[in-house]
Amino acid sequence: MINQVLNAIAERRSIRSYKKDKITREQFDILLKAAQEAPSARNAQSWHFSVVQNRPILDEIYAEVKKNLKEEFDDIFHGAPSAIFLSYDPENKWARFDCGIAVQTIALAAYSMNLGSVILGMPDQAFSGKRGDYFKKLLKFPDGYNFAIAIAIGIPAGTKEAHPVQSGCTTFVD
Repeated sequence: MINQVLNAIAERRSIRSYKKDKITREQFDILLKAAQEAPSARNAQSWHFSVVQNRPILDEIYAEVKKNLKEEFDDIFHGAPSAIFLSYDPENKWARFDCGIAVQTIALAAYSMNLGSVILGMPDQAFSGKRGDYFKKLLKFPDGYNFAIAIAIGIPAGTKEAHPVQSGCTTFVD
């Protein structure tokens, strides 16, 4: 039985090409409300969402990631005009997992609004490097919070085929 949720999960793609148009504050409000409705362990909600619609800041983070990895690769934000950075309280041992749940909720909500997204772990290289504290302050993380994960968001300029689902990744234990 396929319903709207299962259909969204099956159809959503990681978008790696965006139009330059920024999304609206109202669209962000919807995405952030959905994220905050995601479950968290013991309902602690030990997360923080930093919304960035400033392309030079995204470019600075991308440059730091490249520098720290000492590799050449394309823009980690894939030209998206916006990103949400999730940070967490490291005192809560479950908070980083909760951020993963929240970011997937954002991705599905964005898809339902005809927006594209791609979930990103690579910005961690900027936040864990020598300039990590600078980036935490720049994105206004709460004191003591660490980077968990990010998501680039925008109006898709293209899409891609579904990835093949690997077999052999499931075991039933009776």
